[in-house]
Amino acid sequence: MAPETRILDASQIGAATAPRRSFTPLVWLVLLAALPLVLDSFFIGVASSVLIWVIIGIGMMVLMGFSGQVSIGHAAFLAMGAYGEALLIQAGVPFPVSLIVVALLALVVGVAVGLPSLRFSGIYLAMATLAFAFIVEAVIGGMEITGGRSGLSVDDAKIFGLYLSDDLPMYYSSLVVAALTFWLADNLVRSKTGRAWQAIRDSEIAATSMGIGTASYKTIAFAFSASATAVAGTLLAHKVGYLSPDGFTIQQSIEMLILVVVGGLGSLMGAVYGALFIVLLPLALSLAKDRLPGGIAELPGLEAGIFGLTLMLVILFQPRGVRGALSRLFSLNRGSSQ
Repeated sequence: MAPETRILDASQIGAATAPRRSFTPLVWLVLLAALPLVLDSFFIGVASSVLIWVIIGIGMMVLMGFSGQVSIGHAAFLAMGAYGEALLIQAGVPFPVSLIVVALLALVVGVAVGLPSLRFSGIYLAMATLAFAFIVEAVIGGMEITGGRSGLSVDDAKIFGLYLSDDLPMYYSSLVVAALTFWLADNLVRSKTGRAWQAIRDSEIAATSMGIGTASYKTIAFAFSASATAVAGTLLAHKVGYLSPDGFTIQQSIEMLILVVVGGLGSLMGAVYGALFIVLLPLALSLAKDRLPGGIAELPGLEAGIFGLTLMLVILFQPRGVRGALSRLFSLNRGSSQ
């Protein structure tokens, strides 16, 4: 009898490369929930910043790491989320509702921006998203309702009777939102949609020939990424307390790109590693400046230079990022122990 031949349909493209579960989510949640018990106020604030960047990283990872699209204008969606949250809170909308409203509005805007951008790819898509970011920055800076270039103060919000800007409410709100975003992205990546994304990333021509609707799947990825970034913006607004157009520039968009590349493209855990890098590197530099020679410590652009150098080294010597390096290390350790 001839061996059975299995025919894969388009929805199964990329299933062989789907990421495996390598951790127990409940254990991580318990550990992270208990983290404030061993941290002081300053480091709880740092942990909150990491969680906010994790949300941003998940959105960028879906866009770049899984669907293969490049955006250097995602700071626009971060600004939309932050300013949208500030205006909704001023209007008396409670925080959980405002977060949902911002997420849905960013989803719609992501579709509106993503559909025209389907005509572009590679560097042309990156330039289109950069143009969108400049437009958003100009609009925010020129509107009276947003405070223009003078900026906008963010009214504090309450959740369960606690002020969101306080350390513990901010940390636990960020943890819940980050966990839900990770869960949603993880389920999407493991679904038919995620397999289609990976097929498009690997070869858009091959994916089209297999019957995958590249336009719809790329738009879904762009919209999800925009919504996740805007949701992070709502939390960021309450964390910083004051918004200015100068706080949402191309530099932040570049940091988002660095996050996914350093963390490891094509891995949701890579978004976590990249967020740790983005938040902890400036902190480490500020702590190390006291020990550096005066000339080096006072160099302009030191932080940006180290970011750029790190990105170059990762691309040259570890293109799979921190996630790839850790996977390789663990596999070597398992091999040596056998």
